[in-house]
Amino acid sequence: MTDPQNPSQTKPRSKPITQPFWLDPFPVMFPPTNIAMTDPNGLLAVGGDLSPEWLLLAYSKGLFPWFSEDDPILWWTPNPRAVLMINNLKVSRSLKKTIRKGHFQVTLDQNFRAVMEACSLAPREGQDGTWITEDMIEAYCALHEKGHAHSVEVWQDNEIVGGLYGVSIGKVFFGESMFSKRTDASKVALVALCTQLKAWGFNMIDAQVTSNHMLSLGATEISREEFEQRLIADAQQSFPPKNWAFDIDWQSEVA
Repeated sequence: MTDPQNPSQTKPRSKPITQPFWLDPFPVMFPPTNIAMTDPNGLLAVGGDLSPEWLLLAYSKGLFPWFSEDDPILWWTPNPRAVLMINNLKVSRSLKKTIRKGHFQVTLDQNFRAVMEACSLAPREGQDGTWITEDMIEAYCALHEKGHAHSVEVWQDNEIVGGLYGVSIGKVFFGESMFSKRTDASKVALVALCTQLKAWGFNMIDAQVTSNHMLSLGATEISREEFEQRLIADAQQSFPPKNWAFDIDWQSEVA
C-alpha cells in the first residue's frame, strides 16, 4: 500500500492512480491532487474523518467528501471542475421578475441545520438515496459553528421553501447542495448569495460537478489545475470566519 504521508512516494508522481489512497485518522494529510483517479473521475482518497480539521484541509486543496451512507468517506477532486464565476451569473428576465415581486424573503445563516436537512430530502436525478447523511449534517453544523459553513434560507409565509449551503475559506465559496420547494426558490437563493459575495470581493463559487441547473445560471468548466490556481489566490484573501448577514440591498442590485 502506498503511504500518502511519505513525500518521497507521492510528490514526484503525476500519473493517475488506479485505486484510491487509504487515509488514517492521523496525521491530517492528503496525497497530491494531480494523481487522482480518472475512472471514477476525481476520486483521490478513502478514509480520514469529517472533523473540522479534515474538512478545512480538504477544501483548501480543492477536495470534497461525497459518499453514500454505507460507504467509507470518499474524497474527490474532479477534472474538469464546475465553477461559477460570480461576474458571469446569468439572471433571466423571468427570474428578475420573480425577485421584483417580493414573494420570497432571503436570509443568511439563520437555520443552517434546517437547510442541510431539506437538501438531504430533496430528490436528485439519477440518485436513489442521499449522500447527505446524519454524520455529514453533524460535521457541517460543527463547521458552521466555527464560521466556515454557511446557509442561505428562502422564506415564504414563515416557511423555508428553498436554500443552499456550502463552505467558505478566505474569499472562496464551495457550494455543496441546494433545494427548492417552490418554483425558482433555489435560484433566488443563489442570486442573493452571489450578489452579496460580489460586494464582499469574492470571485468564484465552486460548483464541483457540472449540472444543467448550474450551467443555466452561468457555471462553466475549468481544468483542475486552473481551479487550484484560482483557489490558492482567492482562499488566501483575508475574510474572517463568522456568521453571515446581508449588508446590501441585494434585490435592488439585481432588479
